[in-house]
Amino acid sequence: MARINTNVPSVIAQSKLGRTQAQMQVHLERLSTGLKINRGKDDPAGLIISERIRSDLEGINQGIQNSSRASAMISTTEGALAEINDLLNSIRSLIVQSASTGSSSEAEREANQLQINSAIDSITRISNTATFGGLKLLNGSLDYQLSGVSRADIAKVRVNNASFINNAAVQVDVDVVGSAQTGALFYNGATTPPGVTLSALTLEISGATGVEVITIPSGRPLSQLVQGVNNVSSLTGVRASLINNDPNSGVVFESVDYGTKSFVSVKRLAPPAASADSWGLYAFNGASPRTADAPFGWATLISGGTLVPGDRDKGQDVQALINGNLATGDGLNVKVSSASLGLDLTLTPTTATTPSGTSTSFYITSGGALFQLGPDVTALQQATFGIQSVAASQLGGTNTGSTIEYLSTLKSGQSNSIAASVARSNFKPASDILGTAIDEITVLRGRLGAFERNVLDTNTRSLQSQFENLTASNSVIRDADFAAETSQLTRAQILASAGTSTLTLANQQAQQVLQLLG
Repeated sequence: MARINTNVPSVIAQSKLGRTQAQMQVHLERLSTGLKINRGKDDPAGLIISERIRSDLEGINQGIQNSSRASAMISTTEGALAEINDLLNSIRSLIVQSASTGSSSEAEREANQLQINSAIDSITRISNTATFGGLKLLNGSLDYQLSGVSRADIAKVRVNNASFINNAAVQVDVDVVGSAQTGALFYNGATTPPGVTLSALTLEISGATGVEVITIPSGRPLSQLVQGVNNVSSLTGVRASLINNDPNSGVVFESVDYGTKSFVSVKRLAPPAASADSWGLYAFNGASPRTADAPFGWATLISGGTLVPGDRDKGQDVQALINGNLATGDGLNVKVSSASLGLDLTLTPTTATTPSGTSTSFYITSGGALFQLGPDVTALQQATFGIQSVAASQLGGTNTGSTIEYLSTLKSGQSNSIAASVARSNFKPASDILGTAIDEITVLRGRLGAFERNVLDTNTRSLQSQFENLTASNSVIRDADFAAETSQLTRAQILASAGTSTLTLANQQAQQVLQLLG
């Protein structure tokens, strides 16, 4: 070639050398940063995937931290509840000691009352002061706020969890479809003469609380039989009443409590060899539905198979639909548990025994503790938890008669103090309230423990596994392979050196034209 204005070999050599030097710069950059992708042009598709993975990693890492923080909060809460458990157990021992009035003096009982007052005040103080990072834990600020609860229908509400995703408030509809019942046995008072015992009765009365034997002489009005049963009601868990308040209608023996855990058993001991009386008890046929207004026309009920001979009967648990879902019944209590709603309700006896009545509704308007457990803000990656107030005025709610009474009533001057219990010779209401309070604290601790173990711990392990796998995936996409990059850099360096030598030769080739000029 004898042209000198355009040195085509030199242009080609420069182009190739430029590409080689650009490749060498890329490999040097990757080796210096440790990243295979430093800008979008390095791998557009890989960059998109990598950035999405990095976003997931940030959310997952925060989810792990949230779970760890929630575990720390629950540990703090449980520590305070453990102290309350100890205080309640100490109160129990003082109540049991004071109930032994035959071996404890009034001065001792007064000293015990002072200790009970102090322990109850301490429980309320712990409720008001237990905190975590400035967050009040046990004063009810983490409980759910309710609106429209009818106390004529619902005696007690405890919301365990509720989801407000896409809802300003959660409506709760309660519809009783199956009546709660006590165990009941019936004795026909239509005797001759009517309304009296025709012969001596020695009866073994058994219930969920215990067994007692009573004896009623012959010819005594049935009201005396009722009184004899009720005199030992606190020992047996069985009470009696005249049907329709009329001795000629007979007597009903029933368990004090509702539900399948309660029962009534009345057995006649040593009946006469040839009894001329018409003693006989009837129970509901298990296949026949109970109604609140039975018994009444004895012949009709017996001939229809509603009542059958029997000396033992157990109660029935209430059946109710909560937001269309069949709840678990236990006496007057119903429970539902799901990811979106979990609550425990205690229905009033009137509502629980009237399945034909109208449904009742209320609203959960706000509150609860919300834990964000996953990388995405959705209901599936959140958990809610209600922590009720454990102040003495909110703890141990028990129906001891006509009203629900709380732990605070065990203090001096209140209805269930030691002095008040001694005056009526009955420590059972105080003991029942205390037992309910211990159960509530224990159940709350169990719920917190189950939440930490089955939700938080498993969530942390799951997220850690995801974090490890996503980190490894992101490394494959984004991180530089030093062995490969070093090899490629060495190749580029050799090519650059060869390209430089080639460019020198190409530039020298044009000088050969001078030989043509002589």
